[in-house]
Amino acid sequence: MTPSPQSSPQPSPQSKTEHRSGLAYGITAYGLWGLFPLYWPLLEPASATEILAHRMLWSLVAVVLVLLVLRRWAWLGPLLRQPRRLGLIALAATVISVNWGLYIWGVNSGHVVETSLGYFINPLVSIAFGVLLLRERLRPAQWSAVAVGTVAVVILAVGYGRVPWIALTLAFSFAIYGLIKKRVGLDGLESLAAETTVQFLPALGFLLFLSSRGENSFATEGTGHALLLASCGLATAVPLICFGGAAVRLPLSTIGLLQYLAPTFQFVLGLVAFHEAMPPERWAGFVLVWLALAILTWDALHTARRSRRALAAARNGARASDKPTSKPKPTPESESEPESESESESSPA
Repeated sequence: MTPSPQSSPQPSPQSKTEHRSGLAYGITAYGLWGLFPLYWPLLEPASATEILAHRMLWSLVAVVLVLLVLRRWAWLGPLLRQPRRLGLIALAATVISVNWGLYIWGVNSGHVVETSLGYFINPLVSIAFGVLLLRERLRPAQWSAVAVGTVAVVILAVGYGRVPWIALTLAFSFAIYGLIKKRVGLDGLESLAAETTVQFLPALGFLLFLSSRGENSFATEGTGHALLLASCGLATAVPLICFGGAAVRLPLSTIGLLQYLAPTFQFVLGLVAFHEAMPPERWAGFVLVWLALAILTWDALHTARRSRRALAAARNGARASDKPTSKPKPTPESESEPESESESESSPA
């Protein structure tokens, strides 16, 4: 039995396998990012700035090795001939350095829950940037989400007794970083290689300065500690590679849902593993943030579903218009003796 033209095709076993692989990659990527609060304290007694410098240094080593294995160097030549893109990469490297450094400091100084808040509200900040900088037009649901998120920040400021500057700095710096990367137009691994190349010399200089003062824990805390610091490169590169594997296998709507895994893990770790306080005002603020994200997610899924239906309808319409209209062949009698409409309807076949 042949399927009707309007029946949707069933996904092939290969596409199902690709989807499952994409989910595995995505969950691994965001899961690892969400577990970072367990990793950074292992690097103490290194300070946040020393950890940051090692992350810059060893991330370049790790990503260069990956690119050597994959033989992905075609992007480098055109990039070096474009000073404007090089300037944007330097700016992106500076902004992500602020984000990385503050995140490490926030985790190791007992602000895990607030760092998770930063990545929860990041989508709202990105939407605000789209309106203010890119002149994008928001749908009513997106306006509602931004309004609810703004109220949440005010309530959290009351709950903390101060503006939640760690969360806001993380959210704004990551949104700015995303905006710059959009203009640079490099894939994840290539972008990380370019940015850590910019970071490499300042990081190396800072570590040499610490060594000259006898404050570089890499050389004073034993082999195990040195290996943990060197593993910063893998800790940065592996989730990014997994994210790349997910991005090419999953629709953007699924990636958008998976991105909330990381701050959720961080939030749970802040409560369960680090026993951070959550008074009622903070709970109220977080609930409003989650409400705003729920509105955003519903709107994104609803819009994507409506777009798919419109695309399917357009394709069906195009197929229908391409079909030739077949006319019945006239019989010899009809050619020789034309009949009236009433006679032709009552005549036997």
